Formats: sequence, C-alpha cells, structure tokens
Amino acid sequence: MEKKLRYGLIGAGSNAEKKHLAGYSALPHLELVAVCDVNREQAEKVAAKYQIDQVYTSYTEMLDRVQLDLVSVCTPNLFHADISIYALNHGVHVHCEKPLAVSFAESQKILDAKRKSGKKLMIGLNNRMTNEAVFIKQYIDTGSLGEIYQAKAGWRRRSGIPGRGTWFTNKQLSGGGVMIDLGVHYLDLVLYLMGNPEPSYIAGSMHRTYDHTNSRNRNGYKGNPNGIFDVEDSAAGYLQLKNGCAVSFDFSWASNIEKDTAFIELIGSNGGISLVDGRLKVFSEQLGTCVDIVPQQNPNVKLLNEFEHFTSCILSGKEPLAPPEHGVYMMNIIDQFYRSASQNQPVLFSERNDLQPPSTISRSPTLMKPEGGAHLDATAFLL
Repeated sequence: MEKKLRYGLIGAGSNAEKKHLAGYSALPHLELVAVCDVNREQAEKVAAKYQIDQVYTSYTEMLDRVQLDLVSVCTPNLFHADISIYALNHGVHVHCEKPLAVSFAESQKILDAKRKSGKKLMIGLNNRMTNEAVFIKQYIDTGSLGEIYQAKAGWRRRSGIPGRGTWFTNKQLSGGGVMIDLGVHYLDLVLYLMGNPEPSYIAGSMHRTYDHTNSRNRNGYKGNPNGIFDVEDSAAGYLQLKNGCAVSFDFSWASNIEKDTAFIELIGSNGGISLVDGRLKVFSEQLGTCVDIVPQQNPNVKLLNEFEHFTSCILSGKEPLAPPEHGVYMMNIIDQFYRSASQNQPVLFSERNDLQPPSTISRSPTLMKPEGGAHLDATAFLL
C-alpha cells in the first residue's frame, strides 16, 4: 500500500477550512494529521469536522512533535515568514497563502530557507489555477498575441472591506491594505501570464476613505467599529517593465462605482485577450476584419487542481506553478508601490532598498482622526 503524505494545517480560519482542508481532504494519497491555531476552540471545531485527531495552539510544538510531510500556512501575513521558515527547517513542504510575506526582505528569507532545505514551497495563488488562466498562459506562450505592449489588472469592490478591526485592516499584521490583499491576486496574474518580466519603475497612489464606517464591509465581515484601520482601501498605479510593456492597475475594497468587477487585459501586436468577471474573450483580425472570439471551455473539466498540483510536485520533484521566487518578485513590486504612493513620486527598481516604506496614506482632511487602539483577540487572527 502506497504511503500517504501526512498533512498539517496552521491557521484554522474560514479560508483555511473552505479552501485548504476542503481541497486536501479530497485527495486519497493524503492523511489529515494535525490542526494548529492560537484559538483552540476554533482549531478543535475544524478538527472535529474533518476527523483530525491532533490539535495544537503552537505551531512550533506541532512541528516539533508531529512527523509531517507538508503544511498549509493560513495565518495573518505577518506570521508567514516565521512559520514557513520553521517548517522548511524541519523538513516539511509548505503551501503558504498569498502574499508570501509582508515585505521583499521577509520573502527573500523564506526563499533562502526553501533552497537550503531542499523542500517545496508553493504560494496559494489560486487564480493561476483556473481554466481561464491555463488557456491564456498557453495562448500567450504559443505567440498568438505577438509582442505584448500593454496590460491592465484590477479588482474593484463597491462594498468589500474585510471587516474593520480584523487583521486585514491592521498594518502590523497584514503589511498593507487592498494592494497586498487583492492586488497580489490580479497584478500577479497578469505578470505571471507574461513570464514575470523585469520591472523598470512604478508610480502609485493609495487612499484610505472608509475607515470611519462599517457600512462598506464585505458580506459576512462584521468587523469591530472601534478596531484598527490604518491601511489603504484603494490603490492604483502604473508599472513600467524593462521590455517596454506598460501595466496599469486599480484595486479597491470599497468605492463609489456601479458594481464589483475583477479583470485582466493583455494587448499584443497580433491580438488581445481579456478576462472580465470570469468571461474570457480574444480579440484579433482575420481577412482584414476585426473579430471577437469567445472560447467555449468545458465547465465539467478542471484543468488544474491547486492541491493535486502541489502534492504531485512533492512526489515528482517538479517545481510548482507558484514558487517562492515569484513571491519575492511580487513583494519587490509591492514594496516599491508603497514607497511610490507614500512619497507621491515614481520609484526606480534599480534604486530600491530594503527599508520599510512610510505608512503615509492620502486621506480626506475630514477623516484625519486618531486610530482606534482596540486589542485584537485571537479570533481576529483567523483567515
């Protein structure tokens, strides 16, 4: 009988349960062994649901005492580096939720540990795994778009703040606001599809407009009206790549727009392609006429499964589609975005440094008031 991979979960919030446990529990060659969360009650609840025997409140204790092959890291961003490095140093493969870390420097430490350990690490960038992303990647790699010279990425919500007073709105725990939350998904996707070209400079702006209200929270995210909200709720900018391609981006947790939308667009010399709210379209020319092509993908066929993919990489020795190198690349861009937005001027990547960017965020004068200092209890640490 083939030996099963032994799996542990670190951080037992809703995303961990609905995504990671749901995904890994469906794999026949994997055994759910242990759950860890600072909130023991939450860890026990999740463990009972998935019939997991071992529950811990300390990830170091769990990794010291339990023999595991891989773990998911689903904690607030601040803890990604320490936990991932500790697991890698203990010979455990790591599936770390996005972003890889809170800064370029922290992400580089994870990459160094991964290389030293010889183990695998994959970032939870699930948008790379959709059928649409698989199609676009193959389409671009065959040269069907020609030379890509312009790209766009965005995820804009009308009311989608993930709860004031949760760790998402606390810069110390999250590393930033909507840019490091939603921006990591779609800016990453468009750059990944192009092969992660080398950046030249970035110009960005960020604003915190809705820190005074709970009325623009995302459905199901109540938050704490007296909680900390010291991050941006909107971010926009321009990224110039060294290959000449221009990338514009626009992200918001809340904004006065007609409706929520998530999109990427890539424009090349031979054609263009867009993915808007899940709808895929190709734009080209045939017989001297502009044509729109709507690919018809089989909805019953899932081309990539994030969890099958990672375990396959562990067993085969292949590198995953979202390796830590890509996380370092993205955190360099995120760091420089925050520096540009804070300084209100473009930043050259050739002049980068590893200092943390200032926390200044443009705000309406009427909203300039002291931040709430409410203590975050353990439940606020749950994804």
